[in-house]
Amino acid sequence: MLHLNDIPAKEFLPGLFGKMLHGESSTLGVWEIRKGAVIPEHSHVNEQITYITEGELQMTIGGKTTVFGPGNVQVIPPNVPHSGLALTDCRVIDSWTPVREAYR
Repeated sequence: MLHLNDIPAKEFLPGLFGKMLHGESSTLGVWEIRKGAVIPEHSHVNEQITYITEGELQMTIGGKTTVFGPGNVQVIPPNVPHSGLALTDCRVIDSWTPVREAYR
């Protein structure tokens, strides 16, 4: 058994701190994102499910821009370009399937 506090955080981009847990076929990421942090547009072969637990995160997914707040969830299909901008400090949970190899 693990506790989230036992997983070290890594700064993946300026202001984007993540804790990753990998299973056989999926990855779970728990993020702390600082206000003003930018997640550049990217895409990947993984299906992604994003859940905002705190703060406001502006995301552009497939060309459509939306501001997400606490309780908002979104499925991002594989290979769809997406980006983000933290309008406030945020906490976000992402899951990816298959395993997000870039975060190993």
